[in-house]
Amino acid sequence: MSFNLEKHLHTAFREKLRLHRTVPAWDAAALLPSTRLLLKRREVAEVDQVLQSQREEFQHRMERLEERRQQLGQRKDQLRDVILKFDAFLKASAVRQERALQRAGEERAWAAGQGAEAARLHQELTGLLQRRERLARRLRSLRSFGDYLRDVLARTGQFQDIPAMLTHFGALVGARAALEQQAEARQEQLAQGWARLRQYQEEAGSKLLHTNNELTQLRAQLEAARHDVLQGESRWAHIQSTAAQKTLLLGQIKLAVLNLFQLATARLKVPTDVALEDTEAQLDMVLLCMQDLAAICAELRPRQPGPCPPRLPMATSTRPLRQGRARVPPSQE
Repeated sequence: MSFNLEKHLHTAFREKLRLHRTVPAWDAAALLPSTRLLLKRREVAEVDQVLQSQREEFQHRMERLEERRQQLGQRKDQLRDVILKFDAFLKASAVRQERALQRAGEERAWAAGQGAEAARLHQELTGLLQRRERLARRLRSLRSFGDYLRDVLARTGQFQDIPAMLTHFGALVGARAALEQQAEARQEQLAQGWARLRQYQEEAGSKLLHTNNELTQLRAQLEAARHDVLQGESRWAHIQSTAAQKTLLLGQIKLAVLNLFQLATARLKVPTDVALEDTEAQLDMVLLCMQDLAAICAELRPRQPGPCPPRLPMATSTRPLRQGRARVPPSQE
C-alpha cells in the first residue's frame, strides 16, 4: 500500500509540474500573490485529501486484521472446548467398555458354573440309572426266590410285606423321575444362559463398533481443526511481518523528510520552529523553500539567461504555522 501511495504522489507531482510548465512565465508573474496562494492551497488540499483517503484505507485494513485475529482467538477457544469434551467422551467410553467387559466376564463365569452343575447332575443321574439297572437285574435274578424273600422279610422285619418293599422301590422310581425333571430344568436354564450370553456379546460388539466409529469421526474433526489453526497462525504471522515492513518503511520516509528539512533550512538559513515528530510540517517547509527558489529563478529568467529549475508543487499541508505568526519565505527576506 505504501508503494501505491508513493507512486500516486509521484504521479501527482509530475502532473502538477506538467501543468506549471504549460503556463507561460509572463502569465504566472502577472497573477496576484493572493491568487497564486489560493491556487497553491487548492492543490495542497487535493493532495491532502488523497493522503487522507490512503490513511483511512490503511486504518480500515488494520481494523479488519484485528477482527480476524479476534475471530481466530475465539476459534481457538472453541477448539479447546471441543478437545475437552472429546477427552470426557473418551473417558466415558472407556468406562462403558470396561463395564461391558466385566458384565460379559460375569456371564461367562455364571455359564461355566451352570455347566459344572449340569455335569455334576448328569453324573449323579448316571449313577442312579446304573443303580436302578443293577436293582432290576437283581430283582429278575431273585424273582424265583419269593419264598426266600418272605423268609428274609420275616427274619429281618424291615418291611411289613412285599408291597411295602415295592413301595420303597416306587419311591426310588419317583426320585428318579424328579431327578430327571430337575436335570431337564437345569438343561433349559443352561440353554437360556447361553442365549443371554450370546445376546450380551452381540450387544457389546455393536456398542464397541459404534464407539470406534464415533472415535474415528472425532479424530478426523480434530485433525481438520488443527489444520485450520495452523493455517490461521501462518496467516497471522504473514500479517505481522507485512505490518512490520510497512512500519519500517514509514520510519524511513520520516527520517528522509527530516534529513531533507534539516538540509534545506541549514542551507537557506531559515528559522525553524517545527517539532521533530511533525513530518508534514517539515515537508511543507521544504516545499516552501523549493517553491521560493523556483520563484526567484522565474523572476531572474528575463535578465539572466540560463537554465532555471522547474516549478514545484505546493506544500502538502494547510495547517497554520506555529506560534501565531506567518512564515516569511527566503525570497521576501
